[in-house]
Amino acid sequence: MIGCFVTGTDTGVGKTLVSAGLLRALAPHHRRVVGMKPVAAGVVPWGEDWASEDAIALRAASTVAVPAALDNPVLLPDPLSPHIAAARAGVQIDIAAIVHCYQALAALADAVVVEGAGGFHVPLSDTTTGADLAQALALPVVLVVGLRLGCLNHALLTAEAIRARGLTLAGWVANQVDPAMQAVEENKAYLGARLGAPLLADVPYQALPEARGLVFELPAHWL
Repeated sequence: MIGCFVTGTDTGVGKTLVSAGLLRALAPHHRRVVGMKPVAAGVVPWGEDWASEDAIALRAASTVAVPAALDNPVLLPDPLSPHIAAARAGVQIDIAAIVHCYQALAALADAVVVEGAGGFHVPLSDTTTGADLAQALALPVVLVVGLRLGCLNHALLTAEAIRARGLTLAGWVANQVDPAMQAVEENKAYLGARLGAPLLADVPYQALPEARGLVFELPAHWL
């Protein structure tokens, strides 16, 4: 079973886009692929219920339909940092329970793509962060770098934090989120020489992001 944890240099850098793209890239090689959004803050109407836009996008890219309680075990109404949204909702984010849901998904699928919330150290409570969740899941990590001014520092710090948790940085994705960014190629070259992991995809700026057109160079052992 193939699994990975997708994190980003910040919020709004394209983690959902990349996660959905990874699911679509894995689907030709694995019959059962499924996405997971363990913690989502912010909801939209979905049928007769509510759902996270991120979870909806991952479900559309998955080939296996699973209960919402498994692919999005923590759904918080307010679009805020998870620790604040959870406190407002009276919810305690339980990392062990999320790991249990992941294990249940893994039993149903050949490949699972887990999308984290916000950046790597996004707070989940007063005492835990997204890094604790990633460490508990013990999956190789894919880092989405939002290409904009400041991304070099953010990317290198995040890669350092990932490895400090004993996790493998399986690869990174360059996503140009700022169409006006200068020296894009120079920034990508700098990161390519210093992140110590392969570039899995190079995503140009998209006014309307679409996962279907993304091209990935997946690690051989994921195929």
